Amino acid sequence: MNLQFNIDYRTVYGEDVILNVIEEGEGISKYRMTTNDGLRWTISLNRLFECGSVVNYFYSVERDGCEERHEWKVQSHRLEINSETRGYYVIYDRWIDVPGDAYMYTSAFTECLNRRTLSRIPEMKALSALRIKVRAPQLRSNEYLAVVGNDDILGNWDCHKAVKMLEHTHNEWIVDIDTTLLRRPVIEFKFVAVNSTSVHDCLWENGDNRTIILPEMGRGETIVYEFEQANFNKGNQKCAGTLVPVFSLKSESSFGVGDFGDLKKMIDWVAYTHQRVLQILPINDTTITHTWTDSYPYSCISVFALHPQYADLNSLPEIKDAKKKKHFEKIRKELNALSQIDYEKVNDAKTEYLKELFAQEGEKVFASKEFEQFFEDTQKWLVPYAQYCYFRDTFGTADFTKWSGHLSFCEADRVSLSYPSGKDFSTVAFYYYVQFVLNTQMVEAHRHAQKKGVILKGDIPIGVNRYGCDVWTEPRYFNLNGQAGAPPDDFSVNGQNWGFPTYNWDEMIKDGCAWWERRFTNMGKFFDAYRIDHVLGFFRIWEIPISSVHGLLGQFSPSLGMTREEIEGYGLHFQENFFTEPFISDWIINEMFGKWADKVRQEYLDHTHDDIYVLKTEYNTQRKIEKAFEGKETADDIWIRDGLYSLVSNVLFLRDNKDPNKFHPRISAQFSYVYRALYDCDKYVFNKLYNDYYYRRNNQFWYVEAMKKLPRLVEATRMLVCAEDLGMVPDCVPWVMDQLRILSLEVQSMPKNPRLKFGNLSQNPYRSVATISSHDMPTLRQWWDEDVQRSQEYFNAVLYKGGAAPHPMPGWLAEDIISRHLCSNSMLCILSIQDWMAMDENIRNADKDAERINIPANPKHYWRYRMHVSIEELMKNDKFNGKLIEVIRQGDRF
Repeated sequence: MNLQFNIDYRTVYGEDVILNVIEEGEGISKYRMTTNDGLRWTISLNRLFECGSVVNYFYSVERDGCEERHEWKVQSHRLEINSETRGYYVIYDRWIDVPGDAYMYTSAFTECLNRRTLSRIPEMKALSALRIKVRAPQLRSNEYLAVVGNDDILGNWDCHKAVKMLEHTHNEWIVDIDTTLLRRPVIEFKFVAVNSTSVHDCLWENGDNRTIILPEMGRGETIVYEFEQANFNKGNQKCAGTLVPVFSLKSESSFGVGDFGDLKKMIDWVAYTHQRVLQILPINDTTITHTWTDSYPYSCISVFALHPQYADLNSLPEIKDAKKKKHFEKIRKELNALSQIDYEKVNDAKTEYLKELFAQEGEKVFASKEFEQFFEDTQKWLVPYAQYCYFRDTFGTADFTKWSGHLSFCEADRVSLSYPSGKDFSTVAFYYYVQFVLNTQMVEAHRHAQKKGVILKGDIPIGVNRYGCDVWTEPRYFNLNGQAGAPPDDFSVNGQNWGFPTYNWDEMIKDGCAWWERRFTNMGKFFDAYRIDHVLGFFRIWEIPISSVHGLLGQFSPSLGMTREEIEGYGLHFQENFFTEPFISDWIINEMFGKWADKVRQEYLDHTHDDIYVLKTEYNTQRKIEKAFEGKETADDIWIRDGLYSLVSNVLFLRDNKDPNKFHPRISAQFSYVYRALYDCDKYVFNKLYNDYYYRRNNQFWYVEAMKKLPRLVEATRMLVCAEDLGMVPDCVPWVMDQLRILSLEVQSMPKNPRLKFGNLSQNPYRSVATISSHDMPTLRQWWDEDVQRSQEYFNAVLYKGGAAPHPMPGWLAEDIISRHLCSNSMLCILSIQDWMAMDENIRNADKDAERINIPANPKHYWRYRMHVSIEELMKNDKFNGKLIEVIRQGDRF
């Protein structure tokens, strides 16, 4: 078989175009192409291909053997060999960059919204053939592409006689034409979109006629032309959806917490109400202490393992012991009657149930082909995860630094853990069984969503628990001397300290971000879209010293620290000790501590000179202070403790974590006492330096950092990529998100334009997700009442309504706000289940404060929100469902 590949690509001196053939299971074969003019590149391959073979390939550009750029890899070129008599293929390709409508190629569209069955091109016996290939992503699920032209075989411009094309890969259509039947050497044609339920319903593509001048073709030759994408006068697809954590779902058969069976029921409700998206929070295992503090879903111990609490016990075999069965049913009813999740009781009971079932069914499950395949696919992460769980429970702590002889996973143990005959297999078998159950059920929920046309959207946390399995297994990927968090924002004036280790990106990039690619690929089994939690972390992470409790002493990592000379170049005399050590004087102590000032001086401070003090050694970090105040819960103790925290962070500059001769202005330093102590002229200079540093200095640097990581991750799967891009967003973030076609998050109450108090919904970009509130924010009803002046301004200036804003929020007002969001230009409008219910005063929770999911300012928050109505009740509520369907229809998201 002789294949001649041709592509036009304008290169400069020193660049080569490379043909990359994707070999099934064998990596990529590279072939250097040749050119005579630097534009038309060509190469001929003589390879043995049978009829029915498929060649997948893409083009790249190299200089001196190093790749400079490559085509969009999410959907590569595809050549199908469909004849044994035609052994010569001449292919004319087009270079494919990331298209503006890349989202149309994601599984969210191809498997959910516009789902169609792919076809293999049939064998063709013609002596010579013309193959036309084109991409047409705008077609809906009930449409197909056809070609009509100026020849009898092409229907002579009668679209009802157009030649039907085949979709051989997502959104790419092909047709083979017997060239011996063509009557003209010059073919003019156009593509038409045909409604499969009404073939007389045709839509012609935009633009001029397309033309092919057929060359002289020999016997046994196939010529393949790839054309520019077909575009039609079709509006953008917009969808509505619901956000609800799996743990918050409630059905009549729940075990006190939502599970994967409830998830399928919720998918049914979403589809019934003509929504097309269901977004959930992370579902990974977070078990560290077996207490309620493990309820935090963003602190996973494994980015691969699922949380055992989500096992749907109803879909598993029944427990045969009648007494035990009755016992568990009694517990289930008690837990399911609770208005909030009792995390500890739920997980203790479900774990006990699963252990009983494992003793009953485990041997049978392990002998199944399904488990054998599951283990083969997941053993890389599953084996260390199971051993981690065994050690965690055996040693009574997740702190693996206390596991004598097991400070990290030992690959030598893998064999004995992987086979039933292995000496250690019995210690981990239960954890294998549970993960098999969870994976099976979640895959089923995903397939159920696809069949219902619903996009299941997951959530990828930015961090992992520092005592989790991922850190224990692959410690080289993590920096344990820092803590990830977020700078101060509307949620927390002291910043957020998540406690996660930061990533060692230098090490991760060495192997092409393999850990991240495995993580995203695993997510692709369960979801068709995902939200990148805190996408800013891929540009730079807020890294907090291990000695800090709050986030104020953090610095962006990586970032370009400032030298002493640069600081003084702004006109600020750099006084190192004064600026980098806590500034503590009598007036600060008196103002901060009031009646406790003398107590603080005596017990926690040392006098140095004049009216200046330093913290005693045993209290000179926030962690030391935290430990000293353990168990002290009186208001006075908390006041003194928080005051001491503030003294530690009362600095103007921080030393760079890697280079002690470089410095970073402390975030929010303008609210500190040391800033108040500056002369007005120095304040002016510091403000200028501060603004340059945080909003301009690092932009290009962070752009480059993000482009080292995010393209690999976006291309790792076909999921639709959405990002949480709120907070202190540098200018480079929208550059990267636009380049990679990542959907932004638009919250009207948190506009990205600093000049606006409220965002303009009509100006939302199409590639975005519009929402009213997230799991980290108050619900719509809570927000409305927490700042009466702000909600009054919104009522008058945004909703254009006169008079006083009503409080509490009536249902009609919630419906008005929701309708406006649905009418926005955003591709997705996803609202929390609490905000949807706010429209109906008969169904919504009477206690609006019971609907809050998380309070970011409280790192010890108990995540226990449950829906106050069951999914079955929701399905039966015709009045509410009818109202929801109507506002979705009015928003053109039907």
